[in-house]
Amino acid sequence: MTALLVVTLIVAVSAYRHSHSSSSQTSPFSRDVTAASAESRQQGNQVSSTAGHFNDLELVRYADSSRASRAIRKDYTGFSLSFNPENGTADWVGWELLRSETDGASSRSDKFWADTSVAGSPTPNDYRNSGYDKGHLCPAADQKWSPEAMNDCFVMTNMTPQLHALNNGAWKTLEKKERLWAQRDSALVIVAGPIYADSDTKRIGDSGVRVPSSFYKVLLAPYVSEPRAIAFIYPNMTAPGNMANYVTTVDEVERLTGLDFFYNLPDDIENRVEANSSFTTWDTSR
Repeated sequence: MTALLVVTLIVAVSAYRHSHSSSSQTSPFSRDVTAASAESRQQGNQVSSTAGHFNDLELVRYADSSRASRAIRKDYTGFSLSFNPENGTADWVGWELLRSETDGASSRSDKFWADTSVAGSPTPNDYRNSGYDKGHLCPAADQKWSPEAMNDCFVMTNMTPQLHALNNGAWKTLEKKERLWAQRDSALVIVAGPIYADSDTKRIGDSGVRVPSSFYKVLLAPYVSEPRAIAFIYPNMTAPGNMANYVTTVDEVERLTGLDFFYNLPDDIENRVEANSSFTTWDTSR
């Protein structure tokens, strides 16, 4: 049985850039992404000669323009997202994780807060006694490099209802692996979000936050000599076995979500990396 079929069956058992901008401005504490990318390329052991032309790789487009028009784009310190008021969760959260950002002096704050500038933003109370964790899409451990980034990553627009078995299990394991890969490859571009099936009708809290049956994460290593990408889909439940069982292609996640990832890559590179996915290559590549 292929890994993709395993993922599809698990999802079935457990149960899809740019939209209009909000009125908010990018945080004044946001790092200079161009400079940060240059830093990551300088640190890398193998450097792509075209990497300097890759900008805004963490941003995502919608295939459906009407869906895009209903979403709310917001930039926070260290990550960007597109919030879906109908679900009460982000459709996607994207960020670039540099080698230098995989550790830092800022400790986890655990101070969850509602963003009143975003229509439909849940509050922490929406998750209380719901049976679900406030699951980070952009994790706190990726934001230790800045007190502002640490504060921002606890915004409720970055949260999704996640069963603790996943949040503290396979999802956490994947986050740790991403930081190791960012250290090795000098930087990763990461996008994460929920996948909703038609049968996902359960909602929690006064805001009616919709509970997804699964989650995706797509990763890109853009600054190595041969850029590569990989994607994962995890059911919103215990995810046993090796993480290789949950690997799929970026193309498949695009099909399931109606999103267009890494569209700022040159087309030839985008088409190649999004169609191929090898966990062995990712886990052993140097």
